[in-house]
Amino acid sequence: MGLEVATAAAAAADGSEVATALHPGVRVWVPDALDAWIAAEVLAITGDTVKVAIGSGAGKTEKEVRASDCNLQEKGHAEEDMVKLNYLHEPGVLHNLGARYSLDEIYTYTGSILIAVNPFQRLPHLYDHHMMDQYQGMALGELSPHVFAIAEAAFRTMVKERYSQAILVSGESGAGKTETTKQIMHYLAHMGGSSGASKRAGGDTSARPVEQQVLESNPLLEAFGNAKTVRNDNSSRFGKFVEIQFDANNRISGAAIRTYLLERSRIVTINDPERNFHIFYQLCDGASDDERKSLRLGSPKDYYYTNQSTCVNLTGFDNAVEYGATRHAMDIVGISKAEQDNVMRVVAGILHLGNVTFSASKEDDDGCELADDAARTALGDAAAVMMIDGERLEKALKTRTIATRDGLITKPLDVAAATNSRDSLAKTLYSRLFDWLVQKINASIGQDPDSKSFIGVLDIYGFESFKTNSFEQFCINLANEKLQQHFNQHVFKMEQEEYEREAIDWSYIEFVDNQDVLDLIEKKPIGIISLLDEACMFPATTHEQFANKLYTALKDNARFTKPKRSMTAFTLTHYAGEVTYESDYFIEKNKDFVVAEHQALLGASELELLVDIFEAKPE
Repeated sequence: MGLEVATAAAAAADGSEVATALHPGVRVWVPDALDAWIAAEVLAITGDTVKVAIGSGAGKTEKEVRASDCNLQEKGHAEEDMVKLNYLHEPGVLHNLGARYSLDEIYTYTGSILIAVNPFQRLPHLYDHHMMDQYQGMALGELSPHVFAIAEAAFRTMVKERYSQAILVSGESGAGKTETTKQIMHYLAHMGGSSGASKRAGGDTSARPVEQQVLESNPLLEAFGNAKTVRNDNSSRFGKFVEIQFDANNRISGAAIRTYLLERSRIVTINDPERNFHIFYQLCDGASDDERKSLRLGSPKDYYYTNQSTCVNLTGFDNAVEYGATRHAMDIVGISKAEQDNVMRVVAGILHLGNVTFSASKEDDDGCELADDAARTALGDAAAVMMIDGERLEKALKTRTIATRDGLITKPLDVAAATNSRDSLAKTLYSRLFDWLVQKINASIGQDPDSKSFIGVLDIYGFESFKTNSFEQFCINLANEKLQQHFNQHVFKMEQEEYEREAIDWSYIEFVDNQDVLDLIEKKPIGIISLLDEACMFPATTHEQFANKLYTALKDNARFTKPKRSMTAFTLTHYAGEVTYESDYFIEKNKDFVVAEHQALLGASELELLVDIFEAKPE
């Protein structure tokens, strides 16, 4: 949320006030192509043009800039709370954060919001029990900024007002969201540590405390839900809401983990030098000889779903050691050895499935066939490890059954459609498996049906803009637009309304309100989501037709533009900047249905796990 705060606040700068304050000798920030902003001193002013000096001594240079590009510098030291800054603009915020970071102060407040700058190193002294004791009972702002102060404020408010609380942890990939979430949970465990196990059905009270079980489930969620991205070797590719429940004595009595927005596309497509989900590499490198034989395993370089990137190993991580940690985490949450083996069968089956390739059929112009012997071997391996019929698997991938008035018709699929069917099956398998693991974790931890209140910790990855952006980025960025709106409501609108009610002398701040972006996406009947849902109602609608409908309905919206060189992409101007989305698979991904043939095939597996997860959630 930190950079989002700075972006929203930057709009508060009043250009006319800055212009009148400029005179020779004044220190300012001016734009710089390399460093974004650079310190300078005003030398002279001619109309709207300002001559400034940058640097000093032999390296001193002069340049002319517009007065509106000059941002006044603070004269004092770096502030712990940036609300105290005289000039709350982007360069001022960034300089303040940088100055504190250089002093090893990674935390800074903006009112009740904590901004954390990732130190990319372990700082154990910041998070020990002595530090927790210091923040216990202290009001926000009484001590130096710290994540424990936020957790303490939530806990004390819950105790005092008997209302449930929520803590939002947001930021870009690599910002340290997952680690911050862990520290919040450590503090809540310190303050409200349970005196025993959770209240489970069956009265089992022999297990470890709830908070310990939640923390111990992290390696399992990270193995199946985290991956290496360009910026972060252990990036969470799903959102997580952890609900810590408290009893009448303010002791932790239960918990629940809810996950959403798993990055399903990563299962079948990865960019170099990123990786797929950790578990694929862990299994390939960490499986025992017996497992390798049973699962017909090779190395990550042997599989299409993992060899699209040159990155296989991570610096400082051993895939085999991590595999052992994942297995141990599965033991801890109560997943039996037999169930664990079944889970790995599904993971291995997905790897084999990715190597099933197709070529155009020599007998049917509209159909396809397995490309070669390697494809046939891969299909046989996938069927064997997942205990499904190989012939039925091949048919499910190469054809589609359509219901008509005259009965069922089997339609052959071309190479592209069959490949898409294969990838759809892989994504369905993995996402269902992930949901099953979360259910097992929640069943192990146990929820307290009699809990009086809870503290929820929302860990969500922030705004995303990649070289290619699809439906996943669209959903993630919509979630962040909603959070930004909440931030605007909390920090600007509500505060200013309070000042007006109390007749406090208050200079109104002009901030960027993103309600128009939300309307563009969500408003019925001509928002993007409504138009997408409408397109999904008609099976024959193509992505070109969907894109044309968007262009026609939204062409006059200032936040929506059509790229010149594309017939299916569209660009949205979000609060954080422009993002161009490729709409090619929006319809398929929005439907998110399980193909009937896939459902029947997997439901008939001899593998109990597959039968369980495909019967438990029928379409």
